[in-house]
Amino acid sequence: MTLAVFFGCAFIAFGPSFALFVFTIAKDPLRVIILIAGAFFWLLSLLLSSLVWFIAIKASNSQDLTLQRGLLIFGVFFSVLLQEVFRFAYYRLLRKATEGLAAISDDDGSAISVRQMAYVAGLGFGIMSGAFSMINILSDSLGPGTVGIFGDSQYYFITAALMTLALTLLHTFWGVVFFEGCEKSRWWVIAAVVSLHLLVAGLSLLNPLYEGSLPPVYVITLATGVWAFFSSGGSLHSLSALCTLCGFESRASRTMTEVPLSKTPNPQPLPGRRSMWLPTAPGVCSRQES
Repeated sequence: MTLAVFFGCAFIAFGPSFALFVFTIAKDPLRVIILIAGAFFWLLSLLLSSLVWFIAIKASNSQDLTLQRGLLIFGVFFSVLLQEVFRFAYYRLLRKATEGLAAISDDDGSAISVRQMAYVAGLGFGIMSGAFSMINILSDSLGPGTVGIFGDSQYYFITAALMTLALTLLHTFWGVVFFEGCEKSRWWVIAAVVSLHLLVAGLSLLNPLYEGSLPPVYVITLATGVWAFFSSGGSLHSLSALCTLCGFESRASRTMTEVPLSKTPNPQPLPGRRSMWLPTAPGVCSRQES
């Protein structure tokens, strides 16, 4: 049972991000480099925020539970702000790198667009964030032990996997929207991304009251995904065209499966007779038996 929980939660948490990596990033070395660098920038933000939180914990009274809870809340929000600072720093680094490559390249365009960089960098942030939030939980799911034996929720692992999935997708969407705001100098967009990140982090503090944290997080994920779709150049026309094309291909494949091609057997000459092909019209031949 523990093995089933492990693989089930792992596939829920990392299945979509792994599929995005395989189908959209793995074949392009430049995208792989940008994704790894984005994950590294997220690690730097985690390192600095962990250092600040560790110093605050050591400098405070460990017996004061109210103070410790306050420091935990401070650490969560400080980590969110630091992640967004490093997201902006990574955007500036990518822009400088793109300008430098364009200056020394013979081609007029860049090998990768800003929107593509935003998507790949956001996915790098999301994968690393999900890995650090879920790896220890997955190791505990292998046992020994039973979840909920002391009155805790038996849905702890599945809700943690769903929250990790939402955060991975949110980081990808936030990356697209954030880079778009930086490109067009729309600072309200950047402020909205930071505010949404703070809101999601605050909702996670409601756990183990999962019905108060998980549904709002997924509503935010869906809304942010729609926002990122339109920010990356999508439109209702392109979406309807895609749906129409998929429906047409599905109907065509179903028709070809249900109605097989009729096969007409080649006529065989009668025994004892010779057959030859005689031209009857340009491009048409007929067979005459003798």
